[in-house]
Amino acid sequence: MTTPAAENQPLAEPRQHRPVLVVDFGAQYAQLIARRVREAKVYSEIVPHTATVDEMLAKDPAAIILSGGPSSVYAPGAPVVDPKLFDAGVPVMGICYGFQAMAQALGGEVAETGLSEFGGTDVDVCATGVLLAGTPEHQVAWMSHGDAVRAAPPGFEVLATSAGAPVAAFEDRERRLFGVQWHPEVKHSEHGQAVLEHFLYGGAGLAPDWTADNVVAEQVEAIRAQIGDARVICALSGGVDSAVAAALVQKAVGDQLTCVHVDHGLMRAGEVEQIERDFVAATGVNLVIRHEKERFLAALAGVTDPEQKRKIIGREFIRVFEDAQRDIVAEAGAHGEEVKFLVQGTLYPDVVESGGGEGAANIKSHHNVGGLPDDLTFSLVEPLRTLFKDEVRAVGSELGVPEEIVSRQPFPGPGLGIRIVGEVTEHNLEILRRADAIAREELTRAGLDGEIWQCPVVLLADVRSVGVQGDGRTYGHPIVLRPVSSEDAMTADWTRLPYDVLSVISTRITNEVREINRVTLDVTSKPPGTIEWE
Repeated sequence: MTTPAAENQPLAEPRQHRPVLVVDFGAQYAQLIARRVREAKVYSEIVPHTATVDEMLAKDPAAIILSGGPSSVYAPGAPVVDPKLFDAGVPVMGICYGFQAMAQALGGEVAETGLSEFGGTDVDVCATGVLLAGTPEHQVAWMSHGDAVRAAPPGFEVLATSAGAPVAAFEDRERRLFGVQWHPEVKHSEHGQAVLEHFLYGGAGLAPDWTADNVVAEQVEAIRAQIGDARVICALSGGVDSAVAAALVQKAVGDQLTCVHVDHGLMRAGEVEQIERDFVAATGVNLVIRHEKERFLAALAGVTDPEQKRKIIGREFIRVFEDAQRDIVAEAGAHGEEVKFLVQGTLYPDVVESGGGEGAANIKSHHNVGGLPDDLTFSLVEPLRTLFKDEVRAVGSELGVPEEIVSRQPFPGPGLGIRIVGEVTEHNLEILRRADAIAREELTRAGLDGEIWQCPVVLLADVRSVGVQGDGRTYGHPIVLRPVSSEDAMTADWTRLPYDVLSVISTRITNEVREINRVTLDVTSKPPGTIEWE
């Protein structure tokens, strides 16, 4: 959603950092490359391959990385690289398809070798150069190609070969042009991060200065410049993104910020109290809590369809937030102040998925407040829109946001309402809260929080099965544990939890939550399943 005024407002972006541009040729790993560059403490942005050289250079890039892609460079209509990019004086690195496109544009030879390479591949290093310095002579790298570079362009030194790639890596140090056939951004490439860092530090001469403390300082300055002395409001869900965004704005403008938390009765055990107690204590933010459980439960009565649940929860949230907003505006107006700004916890993946991040108008469905009305006249403040999730957590820690919030697993806006398969009632919510609290407690006790992206606990309220509890027959509900591992939630795999931990969780839930007589484990990846059940 974009408000009318937001389109004309400066975005709070750390323009002090010249970006490393990752040119996306349609690879599934473009975001992963950008993340790995960030992990090297260097700022990166993703641009589409349709961007012209002039458009790329207008961003004043410190370096450019050409990503992989599904095409063959010699196929009709395949994306190409304008050769003038390599004469711009900007360091460039090609990866996989980008490597082949670079070779072709500069006069090398790319062809089908007859030996495709997919997955872990043995690579032989014949010259270390800048790119492969300090890496072993024989190493395993992650390949995904049918074509290969047969001959390097004039002026390039061949650094590595493989069975299916006569030229698997090359560089022209004088022109600061580099490339590899494999995917260094993938963890399966044994020395992939080192290769990327050699390009960034040695090839491009960049400093590792994209750090949490620098991000905080730059964003605070940008937020102050954007907001001035106006009032600003934030919908505080209790999740990581909205909490860190609020903490940044609070640090920048202090009591000009008012946060609103809508307690819809669908939160997990203790979370509303945690927001009210810990977050306020850590940040000093002005917090308004609207307790609206009865309103939401009344609206959800008798509803079992998951999409209808989402729409009802979103609608009611909007109405409650509008009421709170009017109260804040009225109070501010009584003191001669104007509320001009709305804080949103938009992240960089949201920007990319919404159209590449070329401005606020690209932000459509990605927002944290559940779907605010189109005629809302606030301007947006999006202090996290250049950050990935792990960076948001690091910034939150830098700001002193409580660890319980910073390390919190992603939690859906509709809350437990979409983790109950069946009707959302106070009784069902209480069952789920108790089971969820046990699962979270035992996972934390086992030290597994860092290995799990998210562990939804799902109540199958519409399902009953026969069980035996206390020597008596029961007819109770099953609970589903859904532990998953992921980097960005676009894809995920189920987490292989230790059997002894699963046993403790199952025993405790069936002993302490009498309505539950079965605990099951969801072992489905994404795709084909989603992380949440509804």
